[in-house]
Amino acid sequence: MNLTWKRTLRTPSSERFLAIYQGEEAAAVDLHYLPQGTISGTVIILKQSGIKEEEIPLLLSSLDDEFLPDVDLSQGNLSYTVVMGELLGNWQAEDDA
Repeated sequence: MNLTWKRTLRTPSSERFLAIYQGEEAAAVDLHYLPQGTISGTVIILKQSGIKEEEIPLLLSSLDDEFLPDVDLSQGNLSYTVVMGELLGNWQAEDDA
């Protein structure tokens, strides 16, 4: 699986990444840095990406290898919740003026 990762948001305790697969946005990952060096992530696989369920471990390993050198699923200090969905759009607050 040939993925490119793009960091889109970073705070002191969290980050958001987009996975680009075959030139299209394929997944979004929100990571939350917790006490004691653990990380909890939410992964949203976009249905239209064509990523199959059996490819999800490769996607997670790719992110882990590139951005998370100090944690690992096998060490118990990294966990993910994975969902599959479709992008409906982006909403943001509007100025009422």
